[in-house]
Amino acid sequence: MDIIDKKILAVWYVCSIIKEDPMQLCIKKTSLSEEYLSQRISALEKNGAIEKNRLTEFGRSALRIVLAGGVFDIIHPGHIHTLNAAKALGDVLVVVVATDNTAIKMKKRKPLHHETLRQELINSLVMVDMCIVGNEGDIFKTVEIVKPNVIALGYDQVHQEKFIIDGCRKINLEVQVARLQSPIPEFSSSKIEKEYGEAIHGL
Repeated sequence: MDIIDKKILAVWYVCSIIKEDPMQLCIKKTSLSEEYLSQRISALEKNGAIEKNRLTEFGRSALRIVLAGGVFDIIHPGHIHTLNAAKALGDVLVVVVATDNTAIKMKKRKPLHHETLRQELINSLVMVDMCIVGNEGDIFKTVEIVKPNVIALGYDQVHQEKFIIDGCRKINLEVQVARLQSPIPEFSSSKIEKEYGEAIHGL
């Protein structure tokens, strides 16, 4: 399956979650004409990858879905490095941004940006196929919706691989967990905040 077909299937996968029109999103994501896309989509329907506006099991099996998560309050080069590395692990990158309440628990402070704005910021990044806001209290509810093949953890994220694998097995999902390497030079939101202190809130 070539790269264009995978891009089309990726859009159908995303639209199955966000409930948007796949053709319109396909045109936006690929910059290809509606006529050309219609031909490619017809071919995918004939080989059983797409059924009407639904991705079939065969179509879904052609995609490797990667899930990554974080607060993403102050976007910096470390985030870009991490998300590019996560995208390199598969065909589709789904990013989960923490809710405001979860962000407060993790960072011990109120985030600079509301969860919907952080979602919008991450959705605007070219390597991200879809960004969603996480579930309060239970990360595996979001994992169950996304059904990733790979869960990518940042080098500084507290989650342990065994915790994630065991939690996924409880929802009948076999995943690979990848721990991403830190960027060189190392960047982090906490270092930026330490450098600028409260002044960061006025930027």
